[in-house]
Amino acid sequence: MKNHKDPNTLAAIEQAVAKKYGKEAIQNPNANWDEEKEKQYLSEMKDMYAKVRNHEDSGEKVDMNGVKVSKKLFNRDSLGICPVCSSMPKRTTDDVCMLKFDCCSRCYIQYVEGREERWLSGWRPNNENNN
Repeated sequence: MKNHKDPNTLAAIEQAVAKKYGKEAIQNPNANWDEEKEKQYLSEMKDMYAKVRNHEDSGEKVDMNGVKVSKKLFNRDSLGICPVCSSMPKRTTDDVCMLKFDCCSRCYIQYVEGREERWLSGWRPNNENNN
């Protein structure tokens, strides 16, 4: 292996790199760095890490009966009862249906599945027909 501590060898390598990639490739990284660039860099780093932390918090998953559900979407307290049949959501599928269609999974299968367009336009079953 060649001795790279020899100043002539280092100078030759430096010249070859400068010839191939330009003078900026061999200059000291601190040469064009000033206080303003440092402040801008630190500001950008703070913003980036804030976004990363925010993304990590929103992406946290909870294991519910073998199914990974986003903690952000899973909030039983706010879901309450099914407005169609007045039952309490008990399963993860109930939570998903409550968030998307405002009904439990049983009502989704009975009234919504295959008729999503009608449901989303505002149609709801009569109270005397559902149990």
